[in-house]
Amino acid sequence: MTTVAAPALPAENAVEDALMRSIRIPPRPSLLVDLQRELAQPDPSPRRIARIIGNDVGMSGALLKLANSPFFGAARKAKSVEQGINFLGINQCAALLTGLLARQAIDGKEADLSAFWEISARRAQAVVFFSRKLRIAPPDIAHTFGLFCDIGVPLLMNRFDDYADTYADACEDAEQAFTVLEDARYSTNHAAIGCLLARNWGLSPDVSWAILLHHDYRVLDDPATDDAVRSLVALALLAEKGISRFHGRNLSYEWEKGGDRACRHLGLSEDETADLLDELHEAFHTER
Repeated sequence: MTTVAAPALPAENAVEDALMRSIRIPPRPSLLVDLQRELAQPDPSPRRIARIIGNDVGMSGALLKLANSPFFGAARKAKSVEQGINFLGINQCAALLTGLLARQAIDGKEADLSAFWEISARRAQAVVFFSRKLRIAPPDIAHTFGLFCDIGVPLLMNRFDDYADTYADACEDAEQAFTVLEDARYSTNHAAIGCLLARNWGLSPDVSWAILLHHDYRVLDDPATDDAVRSLVALALLAEKGISRFHGRNLSYEWEKGGDRACRHLGLSEDETADLLDELHEAFHTER
């Protein structure tokens, strides 16, 4: 079981507080329930999973598109859902589908969430890329965490009319943890809300804990926090730096706040970090 030392726990109170507020957490989709039930079997069947997915034409097409993308596809091209599952592996397939279901379940009311989902998908790709290079987290766990890391953002945007301004202000805060301003204004934050959704959707405990703690960089130096959780938080910081570079931004406040701790936890030198970021940058451009 994941444990966290006392100094890293304040955000957990926000999770309890969120339960008493009127923030709508989308229920776990029925397709995800069916998928998780099959995955819980002693010997999950790609054919049965393909049958579950096949009930949703849009989901089938989206899975095939992802299976054949440069980041997830093999040299061969999948021509059917079952073939895509076999190429990807059951766990990676489940991670991709969970992300697609999240996009279906969460709307933005008046807000256009296309940019949010684009960044989330890019982060998921980056976290998977680094996890494979460093061999420190299963790709499916890395992908799910990368995609769900900021899932609380659109939920808070739907609840609070001024949340977009708060988010922008927090992005420009070079000193405080990102969630401090959210907590001050709403008595909760996007990491806490995202953790709550992850738990309600039955995602891995490592994923839900890492979502809760992904802006609390103290945990990177905290041996009482599960190493898998700390690694995910560190990978998210690397991804943030890589995405900032991809979009032509030289400065990343989040990297400035926690980058050194992330590299120390991952055992990366300055040169090794630069090489990894170069490789990710090339991979992003190859995909385009």
